Amino acid sequence: MSKRTIDLSQFDDEFRSEQPEERGDFESVPDGKYQVTVEKVELTEAQSSGNPMLKWKLRVIAPKFINRVLWRNSVITHNTLKYVKTDLHTCGLDLDKISELPKHLKKLLDVKLEVTKKTKGDNENIFFNSRIENDRTPGKFRQEAGDALVPF
Repeated sequence: MSKRTIDLSQFDDEFRSEQPEERGDFESVPDGKYQVTVEKVELTEAQSSGNPMLKWKLRVIAPKFINRVLWRNSVITHNTLKYVKTDLHTCGLDLDKISELPKHLKKLLDVKLEVTKKTKGDNENIFFNSRIENDRTPGKFRQEAGDALVPF
């Protein structure tokens, strides 16, 4: 079966006259602590190794750079199982077997987390610090210590 060629020539004149948008969105969010919500998480394969991998799309909700996106890839190997299990636990998902993960991925959506972004050389890492249980006052970076609903 031969691949069909897609003809884009109908757009040539219009394309030529368009100006590319200046996008500052592609600059990295600076290192620091952020509150995020898990917007998407999928089980896929790492391109380089073929190992299973969780690909996280995290949307910043506070305190700065609101609506920007952080990406986190968690490759699943025998050496990383402890870290993957810790991340899932931080998100409130405790499983007996990792093989159950695919049918529970939806439970990770909309989970709110405090994360830390750290850059070392060319590598950007996102660390899950804690789950944010009480988010009834969006926009505040932390709940006030006097808030009676804080469980600690």
